[in-house]
Amino acid sequence: MFVKRGTPLGQVRGLGSAKEGAHHWWMQRLTAVGNLLLFTWFLASILTLPVLDHFTMIEWLRQPFVAVPMVLLTLNVFWHLRLGMQVMIEDYAAGGTRVTLLLLSTAFAIICAALSVFSILTIAFGA
Repeated sequence: MFVKRGTPLGQVRGLGSAKEGAHHWWMQRLTAVGNLLLFTWFLASILTLPVLDHFTMIEWLRQPFVAVPMVLLTLNVFWHLRLGMQVMIEDYAAGGTRVTLLLLSTAFAIICAALSVFSILTIAFGA
């Protein structure tokens, strides 16, 4: 751990950039744009269906040109969720709580994404 010195420069020395903020910021923006594009596709695709009953939705999701964008949308949404939760946790949690919350939020995003992709693929492959 860094020892605080008496001068203002000494107090901030060692607390500089971790050199990953710009990458994280860009990833948030790219996943947001991806979400915008994929949600636009999703809404347009849903609105073109004649009815929204269970049978129609299952048949719609079995199409390869629907299942693949749905998997991409799911992965992109949960990646964006994880990035946003990381920023909130890093801003508002401290110490061991921060590490625990980061691990839990990452596990939550991975588990939810895996279950969602599994569900989409199960329907797409007709099981």
